[in-house]
Amino acid sequence: MSLRRKLAEHGFESNDDYEHALRCLFAQDDGGLRVLHVDGEAGRRKTAFAHALGRALDYPHVLYHDFSDAEPAPIALPVVLEDGTPGPAEPPLSAFERTMTEACAYSEAEPVMLILDQLQAAPFAEHVRLYRFACEREWRNAAGAVMANPRHFLLVLISEQPLYHSLAKRAFRVWTDALRAWQDYRPEDYGLGRQAQPLFDALGRAFQALGAAPTPSEFGRLLDDLLHRVGSEEQLRQSLFGRMESIDRARLYGPELLAPLRAVLAESERLLGAEHVELRGED
Repeated sequence: MSLRRKLAEHGFESNDDYEHALRCLFAQDDGGLRVLHVDGEAGRRKTAFAHALGRALDYPHVLYHDFSDAEPAPIALPVVLEDGTPGPAEPPLSAFERTMTEACAYSEAEPVMLILDQLQAAPFAEHVRLYRFACEREWRNAAGAVMANPRHFLLVLISEQPLYHSLAKRAFRVWTDALRAWQDYRPEDYGLGRQAQPLFDALGRAFQALGAAPTPSEFGRLLDDLLHRVGSEEQLRQSLFGRMESIDRARLYGPELLAPLRAVLAESERLLGAEHVELRGED
């Protein structure tokens, strides 16, 4: 099964193919850690991609930390000295430190993906620490030092602002924006014969005029509307807007879309036949 389909099964649909990017990433063997920078427009699509990727690649451990989440005030832990007397209380590790330590521990024996989200909210000092960690594989904090196994550890970084330059140079960057490339769908992928190809070609020209591209499931639902419920230009516009996540409504209703939409309807009617079109018009 292709990576694109595996990602879709785990909630991230895209027409972009990330297999080459991952081959490049996993081919890295310089003694440090593999780092994936998930870039894209602001929004949660980057986070959805990272989580779906961990499941699609069958990572037994996918750990996540969001630097923008508020953390409760630390509660000092009591310390008992060797002679039994109480010592100065020590604050517990932060959620970030606990996650880093846990990820390194897991990596000793099994693959682990660590997703660090909203990195722009972290102090710059943490960016520097992460760069050193990616190079040296050692993470130090108040509890001591732990090592990450480079064969098992994948560090995924998400930020709404540019990464620290040195850290960015350590990473392989992928783009996960909702503006997707058009995929060449075929009638046989949707249970139709070659006679449906002119309809698919007309839809392709409409998507090009819209500057948008549906994912496989969006295309399938739109095609179902078109073959069973759409009987006018306005209904086609409503189905396009309703089925596709990324679409410019003003452009959809602009005069430049009139001819492409009419071509789609004409090819739909040709495919269905006059009798089916007439029955649909009575609905």
